[in-house]
Amino acid sequence: MKTTALIEKGKDGTFGVFTPDLKSTIIGEGNTVDEAKTDFLNSASELLQYHKETGKQIPEELIDIEFEFKYDIASLFNYYSFINVSQFAKAAGINPSLMRQYKTGHQYISENQVMKIEIALHKIAREFAEIKLV
Repeated sequence: MKTTALIEKGKDGTFGVFTPDLKSTIIGEGNTVDEAKTDFLNSASELLQYHKETGKQIPEELIDIEFEFKYDIASLFNYYSFINVSQFAKAAGINPSLMRQYKTGHQYISENQVMKIEIALHKIAREFAEIKLV
């Protein structure tokens, strides 16, 4: 089963991962997105191991579980730190100053702006996929 794992930057600057669609609690935390994802995957593994060791039935929602990680803007730019936020903002048609505020979490981001960012990310990904080097 595939489920969403949300990655968000907390007010304290750390990152957290959680699964809003599961009844079972799986969370991860870290100073970086990578640390939080590693902690999250370790928590998921430990939960499955607990069920096996105790002989308890594994909840159906956890059988063959796969995670689709989704990022808030701050987490995205932390994990993919090689992306120049200002240049990306221009490509997405968003004011660079506003994008930097989204990145730090100091500005609310509307659903419309999230879609613009996602569309720009997917466009760039398609362009990268078509690159041929000589």
